[in-house]
Amino acid sequence: MEPAKQFSNPELPHIMDSLVQYLMVTRTDGEGLITYTNNNFLDTSKWTPKRIIGKSFWQMFSEDEDRQAKADRIWSRLESGKSWFGEVEKQTKNGEPYFVKMIAIPTSGAAGLLDSATFLELNITEDVKLQEKLQQIAFIDFETGLMSRHKLEMMVNESIQEDKHFSFVYIAIDHYYTLKDLQSFDSESILIQEFTNRLKRYFQGDPIARIGVSQFVVMTSFGDWFVQGFLEFLKEQPIYINNHPLPLSVSGGIVRYPEDQQSYTQLIKAALATAKSITDQGGGRISSLSADSHKDLNRRSNIDKKMLTALDHNSFEVVYQPQLDIASDKVKVYEALVRWEDAELGHINPEELIPIAEENGLIHAVGAYVIEEAAKLAVKLTAEKPDISISVNTSVREFGNSSQMKDKLTGILQETMCPPDKIQLEITEKFAFQAEQEQSIISQMKALQDTGISFILDDFGTGYASFRYMQNLPISKVKIDRVFISSLLTMPKTRQLVEGMILFSKSMGLYVIAEGVETEEQFEALKEMGVDAVQGYFIGTPKKGTEIV
Repeated sequence: MEPAKQFSNPELPHIMDSLVQYLMVTRTDGEGLITYTNNNFLDTSKWTPKRIIGKSFWQMFSEDEDRQAKADRIWSRLESGKSWFGEVEKQTKNGEPYFVKMIAIPTSGAAGLLDSATFLELNITEDVKLQEKLQQIAFIDFETGLMSRHKLEMMVNESIQEDKHFSFVYIAIDHYYTLKDLQSFDSESILIQEFTNRLKRYFQGDPIARIGVSQFVVMTSFGDWFVQGFLEFLKEQPIYINNHPLPLSVSGGIVRYPEDQQSYTQLIKAALATAKSITDQGGGRISSLSADSHKDLNRRSNIDKKMLTALDHNSFEVVYQPQLDIASDKVKVYEALVRWEDAELGHINPEELIPIAEENGLIHAVGAYVIEEAAKLAVKLTAEKPDISISVNTSVREFGNSSQMKDKLTGILQETMCPPDKIQLEITEKFAFQAEQEQSIISQMKALQDTGISFILDDFGTGYASFRYMQNLPISKVKIDRVFISSLLTMPKTRQLVEGMILFSKSMGLYVIAEGVETEEQFEALKEMGVDAVQGYFIGTPKKGTEIV
């Protein structure tokens, strides 16, 4: 059959001739015996014309069971009169593998039986090798030769799919950066390599991954007693830097699948939480997930799972806590607080809800809901109580993308017809610290300030205190954290500290609020110190919006 007669367009045969210059071409008879090959195929496969003619189609594949099965599937499709297209691993005359993109085209005889087959192949071996190299880069930590975090996740998920029981062991070097600072530049690499060697020697045959600079994960079927024995092994096999033994200790958390947690994300979160609790207690131990931690993590997991449904079903509620202005002796601000009551989980307060919403990405939806509710209430209050404003807690995550927060907030205010000066945004010191590093956040804050919205620095004194952001960020008020107010009357140094914070803030021209005020004695002491406003149960408990209007 003349190939040109198959095309109605006279230019197509020339196009095919041009393509064939780059393709490997093989033809077989109806039994799968090779009758023709071009030079491209011969160059790649290392066969000679004399040796290849009469060879079987199946001999172009390795004798591996999977490869032969794939050849069978290709041939079966051709016998049914249908073409086949896909990626195939073949082998040269010398048994070396190579990869092709193949189109297999059948030609049927008068009786409808397979008469011959044509195979057009494009050599993609270099592409496959490059892909393998990229996967190797993604899967291996080159400094240590251990698995990468990405490969660890894949292996954990595979073990879960196969229902294999294992312990997920997180191990971190205690005080790593202090140790690093005490050593020379080269010592850091030596420390990691020597520590890796000890992990490999102790956990022989177990998968080990490096997931951080000084953090590692081991997957093992051994029990807690064996894992904890690694601490004694480190004492017996000390690491020497410049001929001096290093005072090395580690902290770790052991979480079991499926007894403790059932997914990779849950396993690593639980192991990190367990290790952190040990580190907070001084470190130097590897422990299993405690019953209390297990309970807390399960609760967080359930909150995470139910949050989106709760948002969709309007299960959240916003309540408002009054803030008393000392000079006027009037409530001029209400702080909006999100609440969630669930039949199974019970009461979920903002301290639980917000961090989880930040992790799962729902903080934008939660924040928009609270701001919208606050704006609606502010509009209702304008007629009878024009001096009232509503403050809303915000997360740095909400300001993460260019002008996202600014656009969202201005859009809500326009939709609810709420004057911007009726809304105040509360930010934490952690927020302020991060805002200093990102100009886009500062730009959004200043743009919102220009519209009339004011900013309050919440939890003042508890986090990343910095005089710089007191100058650089558009903050008009500070709120002294309740942790200081609770010991105000019992600890003289706390009283001095609070007095100092009030004096410093006022010297910066800032309005000072004390939160967590629960007794008259605390109120009078703060009033004497010159605080501008107070908030807490002594002033009033959170109320529904309908109770304020």
